[in-house]
Amino acid sequence: MRILVRLVASAIALAVATALVPGIVLLTASTGSKVLTLLAVALIFGVVNAILKPIIKTIGCAFYVLTLGLVALLVNALLLWLTSWVVGKLKLPFHVTGFWPAFWGAIIIGLVSWLLNLLIGDRPKRDDEPPPVRVVRVR
Repeated sequence: MRILVRLVASAIALAVATALVPGIVLLTASTGSKVLTLLAVALIFGVVNAILKPIIKTIGCAFYVLTLGLVALLVNALLLWLTSWVVGKLKLPFHVTGFWPAFWGAIIIGLVSWLLNLLIGDRPKRDDEPPPVRVVRVR
């Protein structure tokens, strides 16, 4: 269930980016097909991120450290652009026209996803779950 909620959150973030960034286009007319397209793109974007991002972070660890994490903006933009290419090969009506729309779209998607995940939370709290134990060393 949590995966579906996160998928919907990603689709909402993609919808916001589509509305705000001129170079990210959703080429479908009806609301139903827009929603289905955004859900499919969110799923593909999640798969691309899940497979490639850890590999890129491992290989490019030095660049992340040297740029204080700013290279993550570049990586996210390129992953969004790659997602657009994959979606185009699958004949879905979603397209990112270039690097700069991908760059600004990745920033917007990241911010909106972060805000939605703050509202959603990591996992539901259970009443019968004991509080976390804190170990304190006494000298």
